[in-house]
Amino acid sequence: MKLRGVLLDLDGTLVDHESAAAAGLRGWLPAIGLVPTETAIARWAEMQETHLAAWRDGRISFAEQRRRRLRDFLGTRGTDAELDELFAGYLTHYEDAWRAFDDAAEALTALAAAGLATAVLTNGSRGQQLRKLSRTGLADRVGPVFSVDDLGVAKPHAEAFLKSCARWGYAPGEVLSVGDDHALDVLGARAAGLSAVHLDRHGRGPAGEAHRLTSLRELVRFIHRHSTVPGQ
Repeated sequence: MKLRGVLLDLDGTLVDHESAAAAGLRGWLPAIGLVPTETAIARWAEMQETHLAAWRDGRISFAEQRRRRLRDFLGTRGTDAELDELFAGYLTHYEDAWRAFDDAAEALTALAAAGLATAVLTNGSRGQQLRKLSRTGLADRVGPVFSVDDLGVAKPHAEAFLKSCARWGYAPGEVLSVGDDHALDVLGARAAGLSAVHLDRHGRGPAGEAHRLTSLRELVRFIHRHSTVPGQ
C-alpha cells in the first residue's frame, strides 16, 4: 500500500522536551531553595513518567499527576491549590525553554515536498502541546494534532493509532509512525498495522531495531530508499 502520511511524535521527536525540562528545573529549584543537581533532574524525569503513565491510563487527572509528582519529589503534603501554584513556577521556566530540534522544520519541509501529509500523535495534554507547537513555530506545519484528550486512549495502545488514522482519513497501512520512544511510537504503531521507524537521537537502542534514524534529516531519504515502507 502506498505511503500517504507520516504520524510524528512531539516530545523528543519534534521538540526537545528533555532539555526544556532540565532547564526548567535549573531555573525553578533555586527559587524554592533547592540545588538543581543532575541527580535531582534525573529523579524528576523518573517521577514524571510514573505519574504520567497513571494519567494516560485514565486513573488520575492531568492536574493530579502534577501534584503527585511534586509530593514525591519534594516530600510535601500541601493542598491542591498550593501544589498547583508551586508547579506553575516550574512551568514558567519549562515553557520558556521550549525549542524545536534543529532538524524538525527541515524535515517537515522535505516531507511536504515529497507529497507526504504529516500529523502529530502525542501522549501529552492537548492544550499544552498546542502551545508548544505554537511557541516553537511548528503549529502551521504539522497538520492535525491527536492527543490523549481527543482520543481517550494513549500510545502504545493500538486504538490510539487506529483512531488517529481514522480521523485523519488514512488506512493504517498508508501511515508511517516516527518517534523517539521505541515501545510507544514503534512497537505500538506496528501492532496497529502502521509502518514505523525509531528516531534514536542518542543511540540508546534497542540494538536490534533495523529501521532506525539518528536525525529527522534522514527521514525522507530513508523512505525513498525502501520500496516497501519499513515495519511491514
